Amino acid sequence: RVIMKERVPVPNYPKSKLIVKAQFDKVRIHKGDGDMWPLTWAKDGNMYGGAGDNMGSPMNFWKIVGDLNTPWDVYLENINNLPVDPRIYCKDPRVDARSGIKPAGLLSLEGILYLAVENMNYGENPEFNRQRNINGWIITSNDYGKTWNTDATPTDFFTGRFSSIHFLQFGKDYEGARDEFVYAYFPGASDDGNSYWENGDYILLGRVPQDRILVREEWEFFKGTINGEPVWDKDGKEAQPVFEYYNMTGENHVSYNKGLKRYIMGNYSFLDADGNPMPYHQNWPDSTWRSQLTLFEAPEPWGPWSLFYRDDNWGQYGGYQPNFPTKWMSRDGKTMWMVSSGSYDDYNFTIQKLMVEIAE
Repeated sequence: RVIMKERVPVPNYPKSKLIVKAQFDKVRIHKGDGDMWPLTWAKDGNMYGGAGDNMGSPMNFWKIVGDLNTPWDVYLENINNLPVDPRIYCKDPRVDARSGIKPAGLLSLEGILYLAVENMNYGENPEFNRQRNINGWIITSNDYGKTWNTDATPTDFFTGRFSSIHFLQFGKDYEGARDEFVYAYFPGASDDGNSYWENGDYILLGRVPQDRILVREEWEFFKGTINGEPVWDKDGKEAQPVFEYYNMTGENHVSYNKGLKRYIMGNYSFLDADGNPMPYHQNWPDSTWRSQLTLFEAPEPWGPWSLFYRDDNWGQYGGYQPNFPTKWMSRDGKTMWMVSSGSYDDYNFTIQKLMVEIAE
């Protein structure tokens, strides 16, 4: 591993006044294969997740079985190895024809699974080659992923900077949601208005009534606050970031920690040997880069965010897409389990315990 002594980017956010210490367990448990791992706690009590690039498939779907009291006994059961056929849905010339479908967000609501998928390519800019998201849509399942309605929404349901949809997670089957809306986060880039898997610039926030998820006109997007109350924009043109970290923002997952009464977000971004932002797909597959992990908490889905953990040399070879499933949070919120993936040895369902201390 690279020993860091150089200057690296630092997020412009205050330190958390609530979480004063965060400590990861040294043991990392590896299960399954693949990456990305959007997760949700479903009505049947199980956790489900989507994965990319494993078992000969660009995207497949899994049930996560087991109790984190004995994490070594957790195992992954493949439910559907090809929910979306790239031969049908990767015909756009901007999309990678073979592997251009990836999972983005996943939500369980009233027993229905909503899986947000994204069409992508492996980059078009030789100087800063990020994996670009072209469009995103939502597919649904009424039988916990065995079969899918791949046309539940049009494939251009979201485009541009809204192409990557990541649902905010609450409790089992969305239990404990803050209101009657479903919320989702969208990573984007300020220089060209596109969405990227790695080293973007900001995250937007959208919401939709729980019973209207599949109706595009019902979505609205955060554009600021007035007297502390959020203001929403219907068409998204005036949407403003709820999180910004230039060239260092990932396709992030956000979960509500009921014990701490805080929204928890893990952010990842890649760095070269000199500490400069460098996309994972720069010169890929011949080169991969180390990553920075930053963890944030906020009292509302739109912030304000505070930093409570930072690792400038995360993972064995560069970790990514940290996720804190609500099923694996302790009652007091002080113990969480992070699921992530990464290059080489960590290219799987990686589990690691995080313990935090709270200000008195």
